[in-house]
Amino acid sequence: MSTLFDEIQKTRPPKVSEVTGSATGKVLAGIDQLLVVLPTRVPAAAWNRVPQGKKVQALMRRRTPGSVPAVKTRLSNKRQTAVYVGNVDGAAEAFETLTFARKMVSAVTGEKAGIVGILVVGFDDARQEALTSQLVSAVLAAAYVMPAFKSKPTPARIRSVRVLGLGRQVGFGRELAEAEGNNVTRFLTALPANKLDAKAYTTLLKEMADAEGWQYKKYGVNELEKLGAGAFLAVAQGNADDSAAFVRLRYRPDAKNATPDLSLVGKGIIFDTGGTNLKPFTSMLDMHIDMGGSAVVAGTLLALSRLKHDAAIDAWFAITENRTGPTAYKSQDVITALNGKTIQTIHTDAEGRMALADTLAMACEAGPKAIVDYATLTGACINAVTTRYSGVFTNRPDLHPVLKKCGRESGERVWPFPIGDDFIEEIKSDTADLAQCAPSAGGDHILAASFLNEFVDKKIPWVHVDLSACSRKGGLAHVPSQLTGFGVRFSLQLIIDKDLAGGIDNG
Repeated sequence: MSTLFDEIQKTRPPKVSEVTGSATGKVLAGIDQLLVVLPTRVPAAAWNRVPQGKKVQALMRRRTPGSVPAVKTRLSNKRQTAVYVGNVDGAAEAFETLTFARKMVSAVTGEKAGIVGILVVGFDDARQEALTSQLVSAVLAAAYVMPAFKSKPTPARIRSVRVLGLGRQVGFGRELAEAEGNNVTRFLTALPANKLDAKAYTTLLKEMADAEGWQYKKYGVNELEKLGAGAFLAVAQGNADDSAAFVRLRYRPDAKNATPDLSLVGKGIIFDTGGTNLKPFTSMLDMHIDMGGSAVVAGTLLALSRLKHDAAIDAWFAITENRTGPTAYKSQDVITALNGKTIQTIHTDAEGRMALADTLAMACEAGPKAIVDYATLTGACINAVTTRYSGVFTNRPDLHPVLKKCGRESGERVWPFPIGDDFIEEIKSDTADLAQCAPSAGGDHILAASFLNEFVDKKIPWVHVDLSACSRKGGLAHVPSQLTGFGVRFSLQLIIDKDLAGGIDNG
């Protein structure tokens, strides 16, 4: 029987090869499905680079406006290569072009798995490469077979990817790393809670650490009690056993660098019943995905490792369930958190902020230059931005334009919200330093982030991502599955391209 670690090896994306120059008949003869992308206004010369260009041009005149793909045909070679042709605006932003790419690739996955070719023509060199990159990302996302527990395995959709027509070798290392990180995030988030319980999760992270050369440290219940992590342990105390834990992974490209440049923190609530304030059925049904924030941390760390990023990174996972029962924590319990602050419990289904409070406090003790946390934290954020965006919050308001730009450029869009002392007024307590949440006030996503800010060292820049876009029916941007793995592309844009750990580039 395969283990979770065996299964995670299957998240490796398929091979991407490149053939520069013209797409000759010999090259096309080795391709099962070909995606051809043209601008909305096709230069006359571009048709000469499209296989069977005159035939395709004639078909395009009869296309249904707005359809993606615009037309489908086949080449007259031995393979009868299927050709899917689409038009995209050369000035469109990343989300729009990634969405277009997902729709193009969805046509391919209706056929038997094969070698998928990508040919982008009619654009300048820079735009051609950018669009090709996005199509590669969409093909790699569609190639991943999501976890399923059926008697017959789900067949693969795509065997490999072949890029045609570029003027130089690109390599697509970034796209492959992002795809693997996204696949790992989707894999973990999709697992049922009886497959990914706390013990299995910590074991899997240990096996990944051993394979990737990361340092691994587990803080079990006894150790967390000694450290005073009362907020996290309050959530965990309803569990049937003591398998709840913090896990810290350390990625160190330079072994001499003990202090992290960056800490990533993830909410790992592997199942959330709501606790004593029990959720109704419809709200509880998919609560195995409540560990999605920790899955983003795992996927992001793996992608950065694949790219051999030069920052020293700590990754923190707060892993537990939120169960109901005679030992579960209750409304009006007063809890002491790891940093000494006391919390009046209001609603036991606001457990994510409790678990993250102690994890953030521990991450701060190592003195990182910056912290990013990820959590499926509030329904209020979904109400505010829908599942098309995720919400972002920070103790450095000047980062708001940077965060929005990272969302636009990555195609994983985010929207910033304020936090601060005026919002803390809503969660003042007569019996403790803070109330866990407000009993009835609106804007819970803002209050939750403001609560978390009380456990972050004010000297450390901090970003909180409320993952509203973790799950979206029909997929999102280039990702076709309902579980989107949202966060990895955004994080790489923020960490690598904007150098979060080295001093933000505000450009």
